[in-house]
Amino acid sequence: MHTTLATGVPKRRLGRTDIEITPIGLGTWQFAGGKGFDSLVWQDVPDDETDEIVTKALEGGVNWFDTAEAYGMGRSERRLALALQGAEVASRDITIATKWMPLFRTASSLHENIDSRIEYLQPYPVGLFQIHQPIALSSVKAQMDAMADLVEAGKIRAVGISNFPAPMMRRAHAALASRGITLASNQVKVSLLNRRIETLGVLKAARDLGMTIIAWSPLEMGVLSGKFHADPSLLGSRPIGRRMFMRMQLRRSRDLIITLEEIAAANGVTPAVVALSWLVNFYGETVVAIPGASKVSQVEQNIRALELRLSEREMSRLDELSSRFRKLLPLG
Repeated sequence: MHTTLATGVPKRRLGRTDIEITPIGLGTWQFAGGKGFDSLVWQDVPDDETDEIVTKALEGGVNWFDTAEAYGMGRSERRLALALQGAEVASRDITIATKWMPLFRTASSLHENIDSRIEYLQPYPVGLFQIHQPIALSSVKAQMDAMADLVEAGKIRAVGISNFPAPMMRRAHAALASRGITLASNQVKVSLLNRRIETLGVLKAARDLGMTIIAWSPLEMGVLSGKFHADPSLLGSRPIGRRMFMRMQLRRSRDLIITLEEIAAANGVTPAVVALSWLVNFYGETVVAIPGASKVSQVEQNIRALELRLSEREMSRLDELSSRFRKLLPLG
């Protein structure tokens, strides 16, 4: 079954690269298989459901997918590639972002690691290769040099980082620039309930350097959907790690959810659609988002967020209500 991507969906440049992506991609940690550490956050998504999720995303115009080595030790990468093959989508029409986990490793392992990423994702190439965490046994410069080697060898198209603080962003960018390569992105936690990129210098660094911010957990594991406020008993069916996090977030987000529901009703959408639309438009073109989806209906919400344009008054109301989340607040 050949899947044709929807036309007319706006694209943004990934940093200063020549890669163009939709403001909303698809995060795929949920394809990890629900085993080991991953089971604390995600339940298993059946293969047929995975196929439908990916196909629906493509049909809605989503043209990029984020995965990682650490998501099921390659399980997410394999499942994503199989789903894309099943949809018969051409490599030229999509971009895949994946990550190397640096914990207890040196930069030299990147040269071997990329071959595994390529194997698991075949026949689709690695568009964006990211360092998953700012913790490694090698310096930032050594890691960037290894990444530059991979670009020059044609094994990856672009370099990104994840969860890096502003000073490390700038060091990584400078190190890569010394090799004539741009640092494309930093993947960090951003949402209406977490706006710390504004106060920790991450947003400023991204704008100064021409980088894209990729927002992970943009719906706070479903908290911003509002359904768990309406029926807290739904938490009982979620994995324990996710359940504990969400329970702590419910009280602190109640007033924001009420406003999200009001705006959603006025626009004929769900609160999740409003939250995503705000996120990828409030910061101009600097911030894009990778919400996950374990059901087709959730992908449909993500796609609807690509279409929704909130009024200035609606954007301002959400800005004002969420402004306190620019700093770290105690949970509860």
